[in-house]
Amino acid sequence: MRLKINRAYLLIAPAFAYMAFFVAYPLAEAVYLAFFQGGSPTWENIDYLLHSPFSKFYDALKYTLVITAIVIPVETFLALLVAVLLYNKFRGRDALLYLVIVPLTISDVAAGLIWYSILTSNGFMNNLLLSLGVISEPIQVFGSGYTGRMLIAIALAEIWRSMAIVFVILFAGLQLVSRDMIEAAEVFGAGWREKLFKIILPMIKPSLQSALLIRTLFAFQIFGVVWILAGRNIPVLAGEAYYELTELKHYGVAALYALIIAGISLSLGAVYVRTLRASHLEVER
Repeated sequence: MRLKINRAYLLIAPAFAYMAFFVAYPLAEAVYLAFFQGGSPTWENIDYLLHSPFSKFYDALKYTLVITAIVIPVETFLALLVAVLLYNKFRGRDALLYLVIVPLTISDVAAGLIWYSILTSNGFMNNLLLSLGVISEPIQVFGSGYTGRMLIAIALAEIWRSMAIVFVILFAGLQLVSRDMIEAAEVFGAGWREKLFKIILPMIKPSLQSALLIRTLFAFQIFGVVWILAGRNIPVLAGEAYYELTELKHYGVAALYALIIAGISLSLGAVYVRTLRASHLEVER
């Protein structure tokens, strides 16, 4: 018995070592940088974050939440719609599947540059609308006076880039839904609404939960797309952490930003786990 216990600890030791080195230690270091200075507790970083005229914390929090609130529901809906569409086999299905997952291979910086070239005043979109006679002069999207338009551009770029992540997870979950169950529901007269809400969505709850968890973590770390398209005209939490760390050398403030991002992400993750629990997979005790 003792040999089995020791073997079990040995098998999980690499996972514990990984978590200790890559999660626990950086977290402890962030807490120390944020709340200690010279070995003594300090509120200086919190005071700077909340009250300094040089801090953009409130704007960064607002814009991060706004972008997250726009991007996650839209791309989850689109990913689910495309996944359900591709669940059925038809001519050209593989080609369409390939086109959907292509943005998964593109980095956030590259996605920002692509959409900047599309939406800039001399870009593809303005040239197309001008040639069609829809507009008489180029539409300005980027600049300090166009916050709303830049938010739309950021949302479009981020949805286009990261919808593939949600799609892949949901599409994989859909493969576990029995086609016999769908066909049986059709025999009994179930329409697409009943099949979607009574069979498909309950069965893919674990996949939906995983997709939302991963996507929320990435959404609160959004940085490259915003930095390329808007810079600090639209501050976000990760962007401000980068700015405080690299430009101002405020290591404690940057660590505090990181802790805030982690705290919000974990809180939303707990909500997802609680609300999207798949009751049909739980074992009754």
